[in-house]
Amino acid sequence: MAIKYSNKVIEHFMEPQNVGEVEGADVIATEGSPACGDMITFSLKINPETRVIEDVKFRSFGCASNIATASMTTLLAKGKTTEEIKRMRHRDITKSLDGLPAVKMHCSVLAVDALKSAVHKWEVNHGLAVEEKPELDRREVWKALTDVLNPRTGLSLVEAKVVNNIEIEQDEGRVFIEIMLCDLDEMFAEAMEEEISEHVQALPGVQKVLVQFKRCEHSSA
Repeated sequence: MAIKYSNKVIEHFMEPQNVGEVEGADVIATEGSPACGDMITFSLKINPETRVIEDVKFRSFGCASNIATASMTTLLAKGKTTEEIKRMRHRDITKSLDGLPAVKMHCSVLAVDALKSAVHKWEVNHGLAVEEKPELDRREVWKALTDVLNPRTGLSLVEAKVVNNIEIEQDEGRVFIEIMLCDLDEMFAEAMEEEISEHVQALPGVQKVLVQFKRCEHSSA
């Protein structure tokens, strides 16, 4: 089945805005992995006194939605303060693009995460934030799962309260995650498993991610 894109998504894919790298950028940050199919790099020019994003550009490796969300993110970011950027949500991007296909919602999450990563890196470089060195524990895994969306509902697995269990084997760097899955979501199981593995695998100390889906009690047999 062909994926249907809004006119705005097509527009930003065909003619993306702010492509490239800001000359003399104050910070550059990359999120994602080309091995998984999506990656975005943002370069920013930030006024140190006002903390306003004066210029922002991107480079993208990925699909049409990846390019379109990155393009729209640059438009929404320019002129905002770093504090405003930290309050941005992936829904701000999808709304501005008149929606995204369910299976492409993760692109808006990646775009916002990459932008916030650049802002955090800038704050660390200017002594305004502390470099985070998270340990492998349930809280970090839980936090990673807040960026994994159910393509059908557009809600994160945490928001939907479907994360049934998390187990960590520290010595082996192995993480086991059990997700409650209802009938309507079975067709998205493979996509969700890939997203879960990608986000959790990025955590320090993780060597292997095991995902198991458990059928909801009210699901039909």
